[in-house]
Amino acid sequence: MVSDAVVLLSGGLDSYTAAAMARAEGFRLCALTIRYGQRHSREIEAARAVAAWLGVARHIELDVNLAAFGGSSLTSETPVPKDRPIDPTEIPSTYVPARNTVFLALALGWAEVVGASDIVIGVNALDYSGYPDCRPEFIAAFEHLASLATAKGVQGTRFRVHAPLQALNKADIIRKGVELGLDYGLTHSCYDPDPRGRPCHRCDSCTLRAAGFAQADIPDPAMAR
Repeated sequence: MVSDAVVLLSGGLDSYTAAAMARAEGFRLCALTIRYGQRHSREIEAARAVAAWLGVARHIELDVNLAAFGGSSLTSETPVPKDRPIDPTEIPSTYVPARNTVFLALALGWAEVVGASDIVIGVNALDYSGYPDCRPEFIAAFEHLASLATAKGVQGTRFRVHAPLQALNKADIIRKGVELGLDYGLTHSCYDPDPRGRPCHRCDSCTLRAAGFAQADIPDPAMAR
């Protein structure tokens, strides 16, 4: 019997790879993309392309306007940091307060409705060095919360949050995706693209993506489009 998994799908290479890994394990994918008030829509377009490539069973795009709170350079007019060394001990201004907690809660709600006990998120080692809601202890704590906060959990369902990229760096993730035949040209990583959706090549996310492809010794197909 095929089991459903709810996948948080952003349109970036991490969530795409995590979703593909879940599909390779035999899960049928229900993709959830959040329009959270981010400063650009390019990643939503990428999420649609990635969802189509993955052949997801359902794809929901949900509006949850975290920009109403502000507190992040991704949801406000605060400039996105660029051209800087990345300090893994620093929580960057691109951190969106409690974003993954909110996203996982929404994924959990949908999972309970569709009868899924598995949720997939693409957090990884490079994320949790600076983002508190990407750490392994956060993922474990959310799994415990799911058993307490839902009717299915109280009735004995064990929800599992899959974070298959947790211990991988960008180069490892890219190599894994290439093994799975993924088209990374569909993805978008930039925090601050230009009006045409082209990456800035200067923000932290662009820098980490470029370094990952370089370390993997694989050309970034997005650069050819």
